[in-house]
Amino acid sequence: MSTSFNFFEYYIFFYATSMFFLYIFLGILSFMAIKRYKIYNTRFDDDMLLSSPLTPGISVIAPAYNEEKTIIVNVKSLMTLNYPLFEVVIVNDGSKDKTLDLLIEEFELVETPFAYVERIKTKPFKRIFKSTNPKYDKLTIVDKENGGTKADASNAGINASQYPYFLCTDVDCILERNTLLKMIKPILNSKTKVVGVGATLRMSNSCDVEEGVITRVKPPKRFIPRFQELEYMRAYLFGKMGWSLINCVPNISGGLGLYETEIAVSAGGYDGDSHAEDMDMMTKVVALMLNNNEKYKIEYIPISCCWTEGPPNAKILMRQRVRWATGLAQMYFVHRKILFNRKYKKLGLIVFPANLFYEFLAPIIEFLGVLYFIFILLKGDVNWDTAGYIFLYSYSFGIFIGTLVIFLDNYVQRQYRTMRENLSLWILPFLEPFFYHPMLVFFALRGYFNYFTSKEMEWGAMTRQGVDSSKKKAA
Repeated sequence: MSTSFNFFEYYIFFYATSMFFLYIFLGILSFMAIKRYKIYNTRFDDDMLLSSPLTPGISVIAPAYNEEKTIIVNVKSLMTLNYPLFEVVIVNDGSKDKTLDLLIEEFELVETPFAYVERIKTKPFKRIFKSTNPKYDKLTIVDKENGGTKADASNAGINASQYPYFLCTDVDCILERNTLLKMIKPILNSKTKVVGVGATLRMSNSCDVEEGVITRVKPPKRFIPRFQELEYMRAYLFGKMGWSLINCVPNISGGLGLYETEIAVSAGGYDGDSHAEDMDMMTKVVALMLNNNEKYKIEYIPISCCWTEGPPNAKILMRQRVRWATGLAQMYFVHRKILFNRKYKKLGLIVFPANLFYEFLAPIIEFLGVLYFIFILLKGDVNWDTAGYIFLYSYSFGIFIGTLVIFLDNYVQRQYRTMRENLSLWILPFLEPFFYHPMLVFFALRGYFNYFTSKEMEWGAMTRQGVDSSKKKAA
């Protein structure tokens, strides 16, 4: 028994140490990637892209399920994008509220004959709506039966799209007007085929919004969305930007991901049963390129292009994170043949193992560590001096990473106007280990339990608060 516990102690020590070194490594890579982006981003001027007849078309796809509180303002937001050739495809995924009725009324929609080609299998398609008003000629509404996942709805949007690239987003997201211009540039800049592009997401909670456009970026007032703001900044600026420099991006967020349409269709589209559709899509696209012996790149840009409404409280956060964890477990089971498989090169030997050890297994190891600490505490075997040093080491490192992320964010593009707003984020690394992080561990374990006990999950569990422009403006 003593030998087993000694082994566990050493394992925890080396696991934590390896994680610290990984974060330092990613921090260096992230800074290099951001610096590279600042240098090469000017190769294509926005005005040149806007006026060129060669600028590729992009289909913006946004699934919607029971989104009556926000659907109109968010569709209007998508229609304001600054790009010469794009369309907006909203997929009504069997909403049970007034989502479709509000769309029909607001945008003067009528059912239209449409050559809907089911290139990717989905739940039954019903009909297509287009506007009778030329003002909304870029808008297409797809009405279909509910598929139970965002992935199934996204596939229907791909089937209805007409352009060589598609950008998949969430209907509650507010995109920066030049998002498409910024996200197409890595594709046009690269000599190697870029099959996917992602960008930084942030929380829209507490931002000033007028007619679907963010006029003033503010950190969320509530603590849980504010913790998510820091978490997202860390994930994108510190994680995905770093991985992108060595072409090992683990996933492109489902909230904002640009793909080449034909490659995505050839890969089979999103897995209609998946709750981790973003990582599933990236995995299938990369696997397709490797199986065909083609060179590829997955790119990330550090600019904040998308603001999404984060869960405002612990109850809604739990729904979101349990679903994410269920999807992560599902994804590893479905694509288990890739793990440690040399045939899949970086995907099988770096991306999948790193995600397995530092994403999937992390909550399990932390939970076992807590149980072990409780056990030795009850036995009276705790070396409090050593435990104190370990705690201070981990706690200080977390504060260092949080501080570095905030500096990186300001280096990329200053979002907040005042020092006070930046400081309101900086206090979070001091509090995160005691409040927010334990919740995420618990929610992840619950998600794993749901998957392995085959509990059903639905993608439409996120309750929207909606954006009241008048209140935001007066705030």
